[in-house]
Amino acid sequence: MRRKDREITDINDILSIVEKCDTCRIALFDKEYPYIVPMNFGCNYNSTNLELYFHCANEGLKLDLIKDNNHAAFEMDCSHKLIAGESACEYSMEFESVCGQGLMEILKPDEKRDALTILMRQYSNAEAFQFQDRILEKVTVLKLKVESITGKRLLKN
Repeated sequence: MRRKDREITDINDILSIVEKCDTCRIALFDKEYPYIVPMNFGCNYNSTNLELYFHCANEGLKLDLIKDNNHAAFEMDCSHKLIAGESACEYSMEFESVCGQGLMEILKPDEKRDALTILMRQYSNAEAFQFQDRILEKVTVLKLKVESITGKRLLKN
């Protein structure tokens, strides 16, 4: 990272940024061009492993690409605020961001409930959630096992 003064390496600081984010963009390999898509997500960290969870339909380009090559990159950002300057070149932007890479896997049916609970906790303070079996059959749940991660921030306050 070029701007070491903005780099975040402490996992607890990175996780605090992840908590604030409401969208995670995942990038997958798609022949000639990368395929990137914004997704709702959940995060689970157990002191050694960081995992991100996503849900999608049971078919589509995303799943086809993951089956061909399960390497993925991700990005999320938040805390955006314009910093005005005297001239255009003095303007900047406050932000916090997290980027990384890992391996995506499609979860088995018996793993969906726990993963979707983790995902729901990203957006809700509730502890327990009801999932109907007929709906679980219609959803695919993905887990990204994070292999590398870094954070970056610029906050003037």
